[in-house]
Amino acid sequence: MIVTEHVDKWFGDFQALDDVSLRIKEHEIVVILGPSGSGKSTYIRCLNRLEEHDAGRIVIDGIELNEDVRALAAIREEVGMVFQQFNLFPHLSVLSNITLGPQKVRHMPKLEAEALAMQLLERVGIPEQADKFPSQLSGGQQQRVAIARALAMQPKIMLFDEPTSALDPEMIKEVLDVMQELAESGMTMIVVTHEMGFAREV
Repeated sequence: MIVTEHVDKWFGDFQALDDVSLRIKEHEIVVILGPSGSGKSTYIRCLNRLEEHDAGRIVIDGIELNEDVRALAAIREEVGMVFQQFNLFPHLSVLSNITLGPQKVRHMPKLEAEALAMQLLERVGIPEQADKFPSQLSGGQQQRVAIARALAMQPKIMLFDEPTSALDPEMIKEVLDVMQELAESGMTMIVVTHEMGFAREV
């Protein structure tokens, strides 16, 4: 499903990734733990080319990540990502944040995209927030919208980059519960986190 072989990444004179090789099977959940600056986020950002690796091979679902723009587009359709910061569009409603990707990238009809978005909002436990804007939501609710938005692209793989680090302690559980449900559903997941409890549970 995901193969990285001898991957290096440099930022100037600083080597963030040094000869990283890892194989992740379909339906597997991998939690990456480590101190700040150890390359955790850099690694998963390389998996969908938000960062470009300097050496080695990355293969996602049989497609090698290289200079081929079409290959990159194909990979990004299959790989959803949830960031530390929610990265929601502030001028769009929750519903529109979720439907934008399926409509623009997968060419899904508007009504179908909206029905899917409502299903996903039910899944993450906030269907009543569909018409609100991100600024009207708590941090935990915004992160759940971000998860729903990533799932709306119907990815085979989900990447989570410290998804709870920007949240107050009382909001962390609601996001981890959604991630736990995803893990139990068989989603292939790579999670960068400091949440040892979550790492143990999955």
